[in-house]
Amino acid sequence: MIKKENIETAYCFLHQKQRVFQYSTMDWQKEDIEYAIGSYIDTMDPELYDKIAGGRTDFLRNHSTFGDDMLKAVELLEAML
Repeated sequence: MIKKENIETAYCFLHQKQRVFQYSTMDWQKEDIEYAIGSYIDTMDPELYDKIAGGRTDFLRNHSTFGDDMLKAVELLEAML
């Protein structure tokens, strides 16, 4: 069972990072966000990650799909709140 607190924490963190990532024009800042998200998902509730990843092992870990994955993750987490 996924705790509501874990959903809320993940949503707040990913939502904030997604907004900065979306509007950033600095490559170094986007790379820092990718690193921060990667570190965060390494420690988040595995059941929650599996649920938002939809079976994709590279969800939020693939540079080429990272921006789209962030949007999807935020949408899914918001729907879970």
